[in-house]
Amino acid sequence: MTVPMESSRDAITGCALVLSAGFLWGTVGTARTFAPAEVSPQALGVVRLSVAGGALLMLAALRGDLSSPRRFLCPAMLLATMGMAAYQYFFFSSIAKTGVAVGTIVAMGSPPMFAGLMEWVMQGERPNPEWIYATALAVFGCGLLISAGGGLSVDIPGVFLALGAGAAFAIFSISVKRLVVHVPAYAAIAVVSSLGALFLAPFLWIENLAWLTRPSGYAVVLFLGLVATACPYVLYSQGLKRVNSKTGTTLLLAEPLTAGMLGYFFLGERFSALALFGMALLLAGFVVTSIEAGRARPRRPGSSRLKFSESPHVGAKRKFSPTGRQR
Repeated sequence: MTVPMESSRDAITGCALVLSAGFLWGTVGTARTFAPAEVSPQALGVVRLSVAGGALLMLAALRGDLSSPRRFLCPAMLLATMGMAAYQYFFFSSIAKTGVAVGTIVAMGSPPMFAGLMEWVMQGERPNPEWIYATALAVFGCGLLISAGGGLSVDIPGVFLALGAGAAFAIFSISVKRLVVHVPAYAAIAVVSSLGALFLAPFLWIENLAWLTRPSGYAVVLFLGLVATACPYVLYSQGLKRVNSKTGTTLLLAEPLTAGMLGYFFLGERFSALALFGMALLLAGFVVTSIEAGRARPRRPGSSRLKFSESPHVGAKRKFSPTGRQR
C-alpha cells in the first residue's frame, strides 16, 4: 500500500505545481495592458522570453544542469522551442485584438482539445464519443462567443490567433513532457526559453525599443519575464514530471479563469448574457474534453501497468531477447 500512497501524493504535488503555474500565467494578459501603448506583441514576447531564459540559464548553470549539452540535441527540444515561440506571438497578438478575457480563455482553454487531436493523428488513438460530444460543445460555445460579443472586444481574427496559441502550447506541452524524461526540467525550460527568444529575435530589428527605458516598460518586462514566465514554466515542467500532459493542460484552465476575473474586475471588460453563456459552454467543453482525455484506466488492486520487461501474466516466467526486450 506504500507505493500507491506515494504515487497519489506525487500526483497531488504535480497537480499543485501545475495549478500554481496556471495562476501565475493568468496574470500575463492583465500585466500586458500596463505596458506602454506603442509596445508590439512581438517585441514583448521576445523580451519576455529573453528575461526568463537568461534567469533560468543562470539557475540551471548554478545547479549544474548544463554539463552535457548533447542531451539537448533532440526533436523534442526543437518542437518545444517552436511551440513556445509561436505561442508568444499568437497569444500577445490575440489579446491585442480581442481582449484579455477572450484571448486568454480561448488560448489556454483549447490546448487539451488540440492535444487530443494531435495524439489521434500521431499515435492513432481514435477519439471516443464522449470526446467528440465535448468537442462539439466547445465549438458551439466558441460560436456563441464570437457572434455575441456584447461588452467584450470579440474579434474573429483575434480568436483564431488565440486558437493558434492554443495549438502551439499543446505542441510545447507534448514535447516538453518527453524532454524532461531525459533532461532536468530547469535546464530544459532554460534552453527552450532562450532558443524561443532567438527564434523571435528578428522581430526586434523593426521594433522601437525606447519604451524599455521607461519605468513602466522595464517594470512590466521584469514582471512578465520573472513572475509570469520563468516561475510558471519551472512549476509547469516540474508538474509534468508527475502528471501527464493532458492532465497538465486541463489544470491550466486555472489560467483563463484567473485572467477572466482580472479582466472583469480590473480592466472593465464586461460580458453580455449570450457571450457569458458561450464562454460557459466553451469552458465546459474544454474541461470535459481534457478530463476524458486524461482519464486513467481503472486498475485492480495489486495490478500495474505493463512495461517492456514485464510479463502480461502474473507470476509467469519471463524470457528476454538479447536486446533486453521481452519475447
